[in-house]
Amino acid sequence: MVDFLLDVKAFFIDSRLFFAVLAGIAVLLFLILRLKIHAFIALLIGSIVAGLIAGLDAKQIIETVQQGMGNTLGFVATVVGLGAMFGAILEYSGGAKAIADFMIGKFGLKRAPIAMVISGFLIAIPVFFDVAFIILVPMIYALQRKTKKSLLLYAIPLLAGLAITHAFIPPTPGPIAVAQIIGAELGWVIFIGFLVGIPTALVSGLLFGKFIANKIHIDAPQEVQEAKEVALPNIQLTLWIIATPILLILLNTFVNSGIIDSMSGGNSRFGRMLSLFQTETFKNIISLIGHPFTALIIANLLAWYFFGIRRGFSKDQLFKISSKSLAPAGTIILLTGAGGVFKQVLTNTGAGELLATSLSDAGFPVLFFAFLSAAIVRIIQGSSTVAMITAAGLIAPLLVNAELSSGGLACLVIAIASGASIFSHVNDSGFWLVGQYLGITEKQTFKSWTLMTTILAITGFATVSIVSLFV
Repeated sequence: MVDFLLDVKAFFIDSRLFFAVLAGIAVLLFLILRLKIHAFIALLIGSIVAGLIAGLDAKQIIETVQQGMGNTLGFVATVVGLGAMFGAILEYSGGAKAIADFMIGKFGLKRAPIAMVISGFLIAIPVFFDVAFIILVPMIYALQRKTKKSLLLYAIPLLAGLAITHAFIPPTPGPIAVAQIIGAELGWVIFIGFLVGIPTALVSGLLFGKFIANKIHIDAPQEVQEAKEVALPNIQLTLWIIATPILLILLNTFVNSGIIDSMSGGNSRFGRMLSLFQTETFKNIISLIGHPFTALIIANLLAWYFFGIRRGFSKDQLFKISSKSLAPAGTIILLTGAGGVFKQVLTNTGAGELLATSLSDAGFPVLFFAFLSAAIVRIIQGSSTVAMITAAGLIAPLLVNAELSSGGLACLVIAIASGASIFSHVNDSGFWLVGQYLGITEKQTFKSWTLMTTILAITGFATVSIVSLFV
């Protein structure tokens, strides 16, 4: 009888925790979709509702909010802020256009779609998606007018490159936020992001772009004036400065991964050379300059001098550019902090552990759950950022007792990013931005942009599922 009562009690506790998770998500979506309340407030309210239903008292809820917000923002606020300033200086200096011009010059008109997908892939590393697209729109207009082919032949590859990097590769805000919430290393996320991003760009950008351009012919809008020609920064310098923080972060991950330890030593010349890089002094130096904080500070200083001072910008202009860039970054920082609160509620109530046990017992792969949860939230409410942060909050508590490698955690980040990219439609600002600048109808936007984001998401998830088997 005692065992039976204990089983009944456990059942009701489990049911309440499951209901708390569902109620929290339902409240979040209702506030965003129905009442049009900002996602930051909606995430906090949804977290509080979940905590109350799960049995937390007032003091525990307040402490959980503080804990979740503080633990998350200590890292994210710094990295997103530095990344935003870096991207703003690159944008104003013409660095983004310099990359696109260079790629067109190298690949020529016949292979311009390849140039566009690579340009989008590189430019979205430091520059926000929508800003980068608006900067490069005049270029795809010019290409269409020269070749008389469909504008979509150049727009879709560009959009795919921008969307993939924006979702997959730090220091863009989305993967940084997810990596911090679930505890993944940025170096690994960058590596897996590139590995998955390349075939995803080929399929969703080049192959689909060529297909849809043959189905829908779009001419460039004639009333839009092309941007005035201005002197652009040196392309080699631009590429090196963009690559600097990424290479430093990757170097730090490599040096501290243990790979060199296994290769060094012995009597061979190569082994003895590698041993020199295993000293504590060397590791400390790399750990410092290769940390995302320091790597992005170095990138900002390089951009400030070479893209700013050397190109005639005054110190006041650079200060205004940097200050202005923090406005959109602030929204992302607060959203990420609220996502950290949601994760902390699930952790402190035990709902996350219960969900993990249930998924494990049912044989449901965590990687697929990560993709699916992000995809559902994305389709329902539109924002990829909110979808990524909500899914990360759901996934993080499931990993407490999981023995995932650094590569495995990075694969989870990319799975969430893939799900959060799927089926952009009328509740996503990107849907209207693309339609407006390409001069296409809502139906054509569905057939081109919406379908491209869906192909991107499915290809990204399929690729990262394969990669996860080997890391």
